[in-house]
Amino acid sequence: MDRILIKNIIIIDSTYDEPMDASILIEEGIIKDIGRNISVSDNTKIIDGEGKFLLPGFIDMHSHLMANGFHYEDNMRNPLSTYFYNGLQNAKDTIYAGVTTVRDCGLADIGFKNESNLFRFPMPKLFISVCPLCITRGHFDYTENSGHDMRISYPGMPRCIGDGKDNALKMVRECFGARADFIKVMASGGILSANGFPQYPQFNIEELKTIVDEASSHGAKVAAHCHSISGMKNCIAAGVSSIEHATFIDKETAKEVKENNISIVPTLIVHKELYKNPNDSYRVNKDNINKLRDVVKVHEENIKMAYEEGVNILMGTDSGVIDHGLNLKELKCLCDIGMSEKEAIAAGTIKAAEFLDVDNKIGSITKGKDADLILTDKNPLDNIEYLSDSDNIEMVIRDGRIIKNNLI
Repeated sequence: MDRILIKNIIIIDSTYDEPMDASILIEEGIIKDIGRNISVSDNTKIIDGEGKFLLPGFIDMHSHLMANGFHYEDNMRNPLSTYFYNGLQNAKDTIYAGVTTVRDCGLADIGFKNESNLFRFPMPKLFISVCPLCITRGHFDYTENSGHDMRISYPGMPRCIGDGKDNALKMVRECFGARADFIKVMASGGILSANGFPQYPQFNIEELKTIVDEASSHGAKVAAHCHSISGMKNCIAAGVSSIEHATFIDKETAKEVKENNISIVPTLIVHKELYKNPNDSYRVNKDNINKLRDVVKVHEENIKMAYEEGVNILMGTDSGVIDHGLNLKELKCLCDIGMSEKEAIAAGTIKAAEFLDVDNKIGSITKGKDADLILTDKNPLDNIEYLSDSDNIEMVIRDGRIIKNNLI
């Protein structure tokens, strides 16, 4: 592995009081030194970053790397191998956008994670849930009205659809048997889901508590997809660690979320992107366009309120529902709810790392941590939206390996 010195850069890190003019030395995939005058050996690869800005690699807390719009009719037509090749392209698009770690909230399996660790393909680090848990005919049950199951199925991928405590327990154990790092559960319908409605809960408190307790016995957290207030109340009572989307959250529920140290991953970009490009690859029908218009406004207002109530907000995108590689557009969305640019960066770096219990390894530019870094030529503290375009991410380094390099 190359020893790398990146010199003459300005470090932008939410854990720093101010931007820092410095050089950074990488050895064996680790940040070895940070300073202005670093001595190096002759075999060190030197990168001159004059006038450029170095940030920690970002962490997307809600993505689906194996999904491309959840158009299951495509999966019925295409060879199974296409599904996996698409996943590799999605992983490349994601890391090229500046995301070096992904918490995959459904469909990436242990084989995909193993490939990430082997570095044979450009991929982010992965935390996987394998298969989201859902109730019969709930959100993520892709049994159509025709009776056909449109879900991709292959050996090793659990079918996590069930009801009642016993099935809840079994589904969690199936996921851990498939080497899940955390559990993802569908606690309400989806905004555009054919099965169920977003304003109603899915899974009752008893079922959710069973899921949380079993996950806890494995030292793992539970992430709950939930739009509805009643569903969020169930999640709070059950003790989930994060609520995904939280679209219709109200002030009372936000206070309870904060009191119970639950984080929210709002994925604000997903509804905005679907609304902006309804007839493109997303195939949103006319009725849902009107629904999305209202949802975008309500979602932003409610997450702004939750942020003002002190809820811990983390960066996630729901990529897979929308195109991959748009991940850092979420930073601008977080600033739109009132975060400063520095806070938005923290939501996608150190705060996400703290939630994942890996802040000793990633999330900031600190000596001894993994060298997960991105380089750009404009200061994101002046214009966070500049990071939205993956072409503006000039270099991506993961574990000391240069994954993307547009400087040459």
